[in-house]
Amino acid sequence: MKNYFDLTGRVALVTGASSGLGVQIAKALANQGADLAIVARRESKLLAVKEEIEALGVKCYIHCCDVSNVEEIKQTVKDVEAHYGKIDILCNNAGIGLFDAAEKQSDEIWQTMMHVNLDAPYYFSREVAKGMIERGYGRIIMTGSIHSTVGMMELPLSAYATTKGGIRMMVKQLATEWAKYGITVNAIGPAYFPSEMTSDVIGSSDFQEVIKARCPMGRAGRDGELDGAVIYFASEASSYTTGQLLSIDGGWTAI
Repeated sequence: MKNYFDLTGRVALVTGASSGLGVQIAKALANQGADLAIVARRESKLLAVKEEIEALGVKCYIHCCDVSNVEEIKQTVKDVEAHYGKIDILCNNAGIGLFDAAEKQSDEIWQTMMHVNLDAPYYFSREVAKGMIERGYGRIIMTGSIHSTVGMMELPLSAYATTKGGIRMMVKQLATEWAKYGITVNAIGPAYFPSEMTSDVIGSSDFQEVIKARCPMGRAGRDGELDGAVIYFASEASSYTTGQLLSIDGGWTAI
């Protein structure tokens, strides 16, 4: 029986892979046989993740990159392609969560959020797609959010939600432009999962009440609950799926 989820022989580049969801995504791909290139700013964190991934029996290449710098993005893609000879799968996962009330929010917060959460996924996609177009194959997976589709009263998320809403439309447009080249572009839309970025929010008793009220399953996500969606979008199983955002949210966006 054919395993449509087998990624043996594929090379995946994962941004924001030094902690949180990026580590989960990288391990999910490695468990299906993909070789990894993991990208983030903190080398020590990347080295620790590299050990975990190589223990799964695949190769792992690390590269430090400030994703808010387009020149570093270009160089990162060149270096990964030089190392492996190709990039088959790109997971645009790097992101930050700065927020303040919209009427008080500084220009710096807004601009930083746009550079990291919206510009970087576009620039990585653009640079990686050049090689994918030449080879006639590619899988691009964005990390969106439930806030790609819904807002929130309890937190001042104007900048964050704007970037994640932008990701949803970026996915649709890139999917439309690149389908003819054998490239699919999709996004996962997580609700709240434990990570460095969300620990303070999820850990508060007030926010636990928000989750119980807004999420039919009444809880945050758990390690491993994104894996199936990521593997699906990265694999041959999704060969006729493009331009989509799949919410992994315990039913949050269903109500």
